[in-house]
Amino acid sequence: MSSPAVASSPRRRWLVPISAVFCTVLVVSNLTAIKPLSLPGLPFILMDGGNLLFPISYIFGDILVEVYGYAQSRRIIWLGFALNLFAAATFTLVALLPPAPGWDMQEAFAAILLQTPRVVLGSLAAFWCGSFLNAFVMAKLKVRTRGRHLWLRTIGSTLAGQAVDSALFTFLAFAGVWPLALVIKISLWNFALKTTYEVVATPLTYVVVRRLKRAESSDPYDTHTDFSPFRLGDT
Repeated sequence: MSSPAVASSPRRRWLVPISAVFCTVLVVSNLTAIKPLSLPGLPFILMDGGNLLFPISYIFGDILVEVYGYAQSRRIIWLGFALNLFAAATFTLVALLPPAPGWDMQEAFAAILLQTPRVVLGSLAAFWCGSFLNAFVMAKLKVRTRGRHLWLRTIGSTLAGQAVDSALFTFLAFAGVWPLALVIKISLWNFALKTTYEVVATPLTYVVVRRLKRAESSDPYDTHTDFSPFRLGDT
């Protein structure tokens, strides 16, 4: 079993757009997570608004590990972390600055965006723990299964990562703001729906991974990788 290195351009030509989508999904999800939702016709299903997009980040996280390896995925996770922090700081600054004369929507604007720092801090902790756990399990299972059973790796890693992410995010972001029963219910539904999202997307993940591996000439195995989340090197 070999561990091919990811070559320079053009064999990383899809890495930038994948990373851009990954990070955009994270920032948008944090902002939309402020609002709890119920699905039309299914009022017993409750989730936060970020759940509409956030599962896509785990799908892309799996693709990053599978096609580019854990070390490259680790860099993108840190990039997403930094961009979320930047977004939170910007939202806070804009909300706190005095409005222009005649603009009468300051209270409504601040009521939404001034919640964002807590949401983002909860999301950062949850995202950091969940994403690194997802990447670690994905990489280890690839070695253990000798590259077979992609469905097992994507779903198994998502179960681990999303369990941590859903619990941490909901409690850190909304405990004391929403009723405790609502926090618990949304946490459980978030986990269930995000995992279902991954299962449903598995056939598409197979197609994307297969084409990307061919296009990038890359299929790395993390047999000698340092899995510390704080290392930013190539191994």
